[in-house]
Amino acid sequence: MARIKITLPTHVDFSTEIALRIGDINYGGHLGNDAVLALVHEARVQLFASLGFAELDIAGLGIILTDAAVVYKAEAFYGDRLRVALAVDEFSRYGCDIYYRLSNTETGKEVARAKTGLVFFDYAARKLHAVPAVFRAKFTSSDKEREQ
Repeated sequence: MARIKITLPTHVDFSTEIALRIGDINYGGHLGNDAVLALVHEARVQLFASLGFAELDIAGLGIILTDAAVVYKAEAFYGDRLRVALAVDEFSRYGCDIYYRLSNTETGKEVARAKTGLVFFDYAARKLHAVPAVFRAKFTSSDKEREQ
């Protein structure tokens, strides 16, 4: 069986810490697969907010997720604090990809990797829209500038 592989970009655009809640834990006693997408959603909302955006208002446009992939690396448990590091990359005319690395803040152990694809959408016109220049500009600086 072929395994999904997610190669993370070398830069990080944003990071946040999230404590695992009891609802994030499955019957096996560890982080549930469905909860990983909820965690990356929360991290993405925080990224956008840090830039003055919201998922339904990025220069007047909303976003639609086109795909999602998750690769699990290790268990995480109730109360663990996860650092979610995000990198925005792979811009196209209508969208981009966001990469996520989830790691345990205490041990440093990588718990999961994820990637979500998104496109920009004009909900009033019900049409795809090009990536807003103001959004693209936040992430298309050189790698050297990103590290500062």
